[in-house]
Amino acid sequence: MAWAVAIAIGVWWTANTVSHAFIHRPFFRCRAANACTGACLTLVMGVPLPLWRGRHLAHHAGVPHALRPSVDLAVHVAFVLAFWSALAVGAPWFFATAYLPGYLAGLLLCAAHGHYEHAGGTTSHYGRIYNVLCLNDGYHVEHHRYPGVGWTRLPALRAPDARPSRWPAPLRWIEGLVPAALNVLERIVLRSRMLQRFVVRAHERAFRGMLNPGTADLAVAIIGGGLFPRTALIVRELLPRARITIIDERREHLDVARAFLDDDTFAFVHGRYDRGGVAPFDAIVFPLAFHGDREAIYAHPPAPLTIVHDWIWRRRGAGRVVSLALLKRINLVHR
Repeated sequence: MAWAVAIAIGVWWTANTVSHAFIHRPFFRCRAANACTGACLTLVMGVPLPLWRGRHLAHHAGVPHALRPSVDLAVHVAFVLAFWSALAVGAPWFFATAYLPGYLAGLLLCAAHGHYEHAGGTTSHYGRIYNVLCLNDGYHVEHHRYPGVGWTRLPALRAPDARPSRWPAPLRWIEGLVPAALNVLERIVLRSRMLQRFVVRAHERAFRGMLNPGTADLAVAIIGGGLFPRTALIVRELLPRARITIIDERREHLDVARAFLDDDTFAFVHGRYDRGGVAPFDAIVFPLAFHGDREAIYAHPPAPLTIVHDWIWRRRGAGRVVSLALLKRINLVHR
């Protein structure tokens, strides 16, 4: 199993980093050196490099890939078949139980990687660790705009209008999983008065460290504040004169929240948060399940007081831990 995992990661990593960079910009001026490098990459990936190159360049051109037989392709196919044959004869058990499962898993990782780089539009990921380990593969919008530019120069070309994701492409499926899981947990809280008291107390302690209780007449927007509206209840308690607006794209969530907020302190807006389409607010609160560019919010806060729910390990600005059990914190940034 350990070997299969290592092989899968090796196939995926080689295809999306070294081989990808080599396809766009061969490493050497010497043709023989490039030919040797290509042969090595073919053996590591288990995919003939000319085939990988043709498919990838067709992807950049936006046209279907057409297989073109060539001597170069035939030679690389022979490399793969010779390597597989030697492995099957010399270590048949390893070949059957480790190499083949790992190889197929690596191809699946590559397919998922390619899909999520473009699902919903070409997307970039600017996480430092991922881009160090994967040769700036996260700068995908930038790579499509400048396909001939070397990977080391991509960070300098970061596109301000790029569609970003906080998850690298192989893990981007989590973007849909996390909000769904949080929604399930929220519905569990709705069924338990004990859990409701727990989450309100935990969040109130964190908010008290950021909002000065008083009579400030603030206009406050709470994004995604439907279902159990703990943030709205806490803000009303700490800022009794605040004018609170809850913005949620799901009407049924707002209907549930109204049952807990039974006075005219609150306004409800059915819609998706759009930074350019909302009225000015003195404070805006973003939920953990917010589907958008958190880094852009931290870099350019949309309100004088911007509070962002985030994972416990992502401290920004004046951060306060909500609960170790919830793995959650809130961060306060000023404009």
